[in-house]
Amino acid sequence: MKIIDKNMEVIILNRKSFKNKSIMKYRMVFVFLLFFLICIALIGRLAYVMIFKSDEYKTMAIKQWTSIIKIHPKRGKILDRNGDELAVSINVYRVDLDLKTLRKYIEHKKIPSKKVADKLAVILDMDSSNILKTINKTVNGKKISAAMLKRRIDKDTADKIRKLHINGVVISNDTKRYYPNKNFLAHVLGHTNYDGKGLNGVELMYDKYLKGQAGKKIVETDSRKNELPYSTCKYEKPIEGYNVMLTIDDKIQHFIEKAAEKALIEKRAKAVTILVMNPNTGEVLGMVNKPDYDPNNPWEEGVESNELQKLWRNRAVSDTFEPGSIFKVITAATALSEKIVNPETYSVVCNGGKKVGNTYIHCWKTRGHGRENFVDILRNSCNVGFIDVGQKIGVHRLNKYIKIFGFGKKTGIDLNGEAKGIIKSENKVTKLDLASMSFGQVNTVSCIQYLTAFNAVANGGYWIKPHVMEKVVKVQENKEVIKKEFKKEEKRILRNEVTAKLRGYLEKVVSNGVGKNTYIKGYHIGGKTGTAQKVKGRGYGEGKYVSSFVGMAPVDNPKITVMVSVDEPNAENNQYYASYAATPVAKEVFYDIFNYLGWKPDDSNEK
Repeated sequence: MKIIDKNMEVIILNRKSFKNKSIMKYRMVFVFLLFFLICIALIGRLAYVMIFKSDEYKTMAIKQWTSIIKIHPKRGKILDRNGDELAVSINVYRVDLDLKTLRKYIEHKKIPSKKVADKLAVILDMDSSNILKTINKTVNGKKISAAMLKRRIDKDTADKIRKLHINGVVISNDTKRYYPNKNFLAHVLGHTNYDGKGLNGVELMYDKYLKGQAGKKIVETDSRKNELPYSTCKYEKPIEGYNVMLTIDDKIQHFIEKAAEKALIEKRAKAVTILVMNPNTGEVLGMVNKPDYDPNNPWEEGVESNELQKLWRNRAVSDTFEPGSIFKVITAATALSEKIVNPETYSVVCNGGKKVGNTYIHCWKTRGHGRENFVDILRNSCNVGFIDVGQKIGVHRLNKYIKIFGFGKKTGIDLNGEAKGIIKSENKVTKLDLASMSFGQVNTVSCIQYLTAFNAVANGGYWIKPHVMEKVVKVQENKEVIKKEFKKEEKRILRNEVTAKLRGYLEKVVSNGVGKNTYIKGYHIGGKTGTAQKVKGRGYGEGKYVSSFVGMAPVDNPKITVMVSVDEPNAENNQYYASYAATPVAKEVFYDIFNYLGWKPDDSNEK
């Protein structure tokens, strides 16, 4: 028989009750802590999403319910020095494909992709199979979401596309580069690619100013990417590019374009280059190379890539050649500057050639010029006389002046593709090299290099950096804003008395010397001819010459300098000599410029 103490039972019950309450309390605390931690985690996650990931998710959300249409800016104009338009951008349209929306449209309408491609192809004059490939194109196994279909279409074509009402086919504004004068100044202007980016010439060198800044239009769309009729949209206006005003005078450019084209045909030449500059400022007033190309259509059908590159190349800047007798101006300037010869007492006898080492070097006049003074060797372009002068100067001093005149390095003209030429190292120059260098062989120069050096003789002794850009401007609120302006870069390389004396000698070259076919009665032109045999392999090409003329006017205070280079003129009956191939071309250019500038015969030309 079991006896239970009531007091003990109460104690046991109280202990159980206390234990149960403690367990309950712990459970409540645990649940509370768990709830608290969950709340903290939720708050933390919410803060992370709302604060740290806000921009990312906002961007994702905007992408889902908006569509961004890029608005291309209008490219700036290229103008001549008088403000005449040389390159402009005209408004056209482009067709892009929002392929996600287009595929949904095709699926929703239950029409074949080919049918859509066919409709677009007829209007856009494109191959339907190519459009179909674009619609179904994949990258890494995934279908692309967008593609450009065609650019630069006219308004009528754009309207026809709109009337198809095909979702996902987007028509937007576009611009097309247009050169109103076609081939005119082609190598200076250059051209752009299909995206409007400059590829060469001024279009490339000043692309960052011309291109402007793109704008955009953000519109609200539905699930099929259709613009909502009453949605608000954000619009950022595109910023037009700056205009680039050149130093080129379109009238002078017209004269040299005409003269170069005529010379190319009449002289049956491989190529012709003409340059006109202001020797006092370094401004290029005209620059032409023939043959050239139309920058409106730079990719001519049927012309291979390497041939196109040749057509696009600005030979006045990028091609070098042995200058021949025009280099005698540099040799003469060196001799006068270093007082190697006294023009009043200098004398040499030309018997038609001179032996240097084991080599006999002929003068161009094989019968010889007889006894000559310093003016005569320049007027007659006598090789024997200049070999003698070169030997008196010596390698060190001649090379010194070659570098002073800027040969062997780029002028820094603001056109792409400039070549620096080849100047033989002083320690490698032989006696034969020195003799040849003195009358324009061995070393190579470009047209822009040579005319820049010649300008120093014309302007009183300053080497001035050549340039084609005058200023970069934009008209805002009827006010001209200048973004960039050319800053003249010059350094004195010759004394004024040396250049004045040399200019007088060069006038005699034109009035009664080898350059007489450039002579225009009543006008004072100074200049020099040059006929150089072209290098071919280790020797010279038979019947291959570059005939050149450089000149200045008026001699007492030159305002313009001209260079004419005729590459491989007709060699029959000695027609390759510069006095036949280049000087008549220069005469035509000078005559047209004199009339244009209103210079009268025997006038001081101080305009």
